[in-house]
Amino acid sequence: MVVTGASGNVGTALLRSLARDSGTSLIGVARRVPEPGTEPYRHADWVPCDLGAPEAPDTLDAAFDGATAVVHLAWAIHPRRDDPPLWRTNTVGTRTVLRAAARAGVGQLVVGSSVAAYSPAPRWSRVSEGWATGGIAGSAYSRGKAWLERELDHFAVRHPGIALSRVRPCAVLQHDAAGEFARWLLGVALPGRWTGRAWLPLPLWPHLRVQVVHADDVAAAIHTILDRRATGAFNVAAEPVLRAADLAAAAGSPRVVVPRTVLRAGSGLAWRTGLHPLHPGWLELADRASLADTTRARTALDWVPAHDAAETVSGLAAGLRDRAGTASDALAPETAAPLWRRWCSVPWGRPSHQSQD
Repeated sequence: MVVTGASGNVGTALLRSLARDSGTSLIGVARRVPEPGTEPYRHADWVPCDLGAPEAPDTLDAAFDGATAVVHLAWAIHPRRDDPPLWRTNTVGTRTVLRAAARAGVGQLVVGSSVAAYSPAPRWSRVSEGWATGGIAGSAYSRGKAWLERELDHFAVRHPGIALSRVRPCAVLQHDAAGEFARWLLGVALPGRWTGRAWLPLPLWPHLRVQVVHADDVAAAIHTILDRRATGAFNVAAEPVLRAADLAAAAGSPRVVVPRTVLRAGSGLAWRTGLHPLHPGWLELADRASLADTTRARTALDWVPAHDAAETVSGLAAGLRDRAGTASDALAPETAAPLWRRWCSVPWGRPSHQSQD
């Protein structure tokens, strides 16, 4: 079995899950290969590969040769300015993976999509897997996942002999991904250890509602899909849906109510000047993302999440305070540095991360 993006948030959790199957031979594909002797990465043989690079097709042909299944999780979510462009990793890279899987004649292909692919729905209604996947115009991540869904539709028509499934999780969190989320959500100016401090409130707008799921629960769904050769799409989300007050309480932070338009304007200014990494497109996605109905995963896969939503947020917040992480570059712990050095490294006057427009 081959897993692309095996060093990332969901990939790391999937390796933990698959490691329990002693008879499973695993190949991990990643642009930055983790230290192989560490948990859970020691359970895979590693192939370094930048999926958007010209040499990627040859590398994947060799990696996929003889594979019974491929799990495609590699996806640039919130890359830094000096990382490969979003389109190169996501569009070119995904097409490279799909073509290599077809050439290798793998029997099963599982692809990580997202509830972000769905078109907006009425605010508190839940959508099942048949809801339109038109995406949200103001979010590059959402538009990318909507493109992925169309690409998979075409792939299914061209290659009916390959068992294709798509996993559509909501926001995927875990304690061990704290370093990654610190770089995405806080940047260098705000240390993760400040999370939950009384003097650092969490600015949230009224009527916010959020679904989250633990990475281990997403991995459990993928593991079952592989075992049962299940096909089709599966929404994956934990209960309950969190309102703004619930989110702040789970994070251990005081909440300050800020209108969404004000927060979006402030986020845009902070992103453009390099003070904060979060592009306002993520706020657009958080506000308009559809809520997922997980009935199909619960009935067809007998999937029941082991972690509820509040517990999952609390685990991430604890990880931020503890500087948690893994031996993977993607999930490396937040750098320990004096505050003055952190502020000196702020890229004043230019964005630190790529645009999500």
